[in-house]
Amino acid sequence: MTTPALLLWATAALCIGFVLLYLLARRLNNYGIVDIAWSYAFAALAAFYAFAGQGWPVRRALVAAMVCIWSLRLGTHLFVRVVRHHPTEDTRYAQLRRDWAARFHPMMFGFFQLQAISVVVLGTAFLLTVQNASRQLHVLEIAGVALWLVALAGEAFADAQLAAFKRNPAHAGAVCSVGLWRYSRHPNYFFEWLIWVAYFLVALASPWGWTAVIGPASILFLLLRVTGIPMAEEQSLRSKGDAYRHYQKITSAFVPWRPKP
Repeated sequence: MTTPALLLWATAALCIGFVLLYLLARRLNNYGIVDIAWSYAFAALAAFYAFAGQGWPVRRALVAAMVCIWSLRLGTHLFVRVVRHHPTEDTRYAQLRRDWAARFHPMMFGFFQLQAISVVVLGTAFLLTVQNASRQLHVLEIAGVALWLVALAGEAFADAQLAAFKRNPAHAGAVCSVGLWRYSRHPNYFFEWLIWVAYFLVALASPWGWTAVIGPASILFLLLRVTGIPMAEEQSLRSKGDAYRHYQKITSAFVPWRPKP
């Protein structure tokens, strides 16, 4: 299938899928499920691209494996978190209910459609890579796979360390500053960004691969300026107060680094 055809079919399918998801979220009265679907959607997108692409089958299978493993791990992690707290909604969506009170439903419908489009845009790296007909792996692709392995392990460890910390009743209301969280206030976000850098490196070996920079660039902007660190820190300051302010003073916000004395 040609690149424009792949893009058209993927966009149409995801937009329809997120319409159905919006209807389900409205019925459940919990719009936080969009985070789960957004994560899982990348696995579906990469699998479709790999199946219908025209590139070297080995490369197509490699891309599908990388994306599906990451997507299913992240989606399942979010699924467990959302289900555990249901019917209580994530604080971000509770805030959107207040911000969009007058036109909440049409605004949220549009938000869901934007999520669908974002999957397609961020999936540029996958689209370009599955169309690469070269029958050997480029050094950039090998480097991308190596970085992906490190980033995936780092993100999984960060999530597991935070979950273990929260499970201990003695840590109620305390700031997690153990393991990777000693060196970064958001190590999970940092390694998530590195995963997108890895996809970009893999795409760089394909024609027009440089355009895939939109992936890591967009994710970095969202994490640093929009829905990532700003909202997470605002919530932490509300719930943990001075303890979190002290944590902010001594711990790197994003890139893991030695804590200040």
